[in-house]
Amino acid sequence: MPMMNAWFVRLLALALLAVTLLVPAAQARGNAEGTVELASLPREARQTHALVLSGGPFPYAKDGVTFGNREGALPREKRGYYREYTVPTPGARNRGARRIVCGGKSEEWSRNRPAACYYTDDHYATFRRIRE
Repeated sequence: MPMMNAWFVRLLALALLAVTLLVPAAQARGNAEGTVELASLPREARQTHALVLSGGPFPYAKDGVTFGNREGALPREKRGYYREYTVPTPGARNRGARRIVCGGKSEEWSRNRPAACYYTDDHYATFRRIRE
């Protein structure tokens, strides 16, 4: 019995160490779930992405507002780094659930190219980095 308790304590200590080391790294990266090719996104998302790169004009008043990343789904950055843009949803009576969120401060954007853009079609529950 004492041998089993020692083994259990070692196993528990190892598990705690793993969690201590892995959780902060995962939080720093965010949990964006892979990538998506721009060409494979819905037409409305491709059009919104083009508007972002051209600087607008945007059809919704909330387009371009700061995205807070409160859930930590995207890589951690200072407040104001991310901006969100509505991807119209055909048939929706409101802005719908689809968004593009782009990161980088405007002075960092080279020819209106943000450092990275992410697509969500489930109102920020999951994100995929857009690849051009």
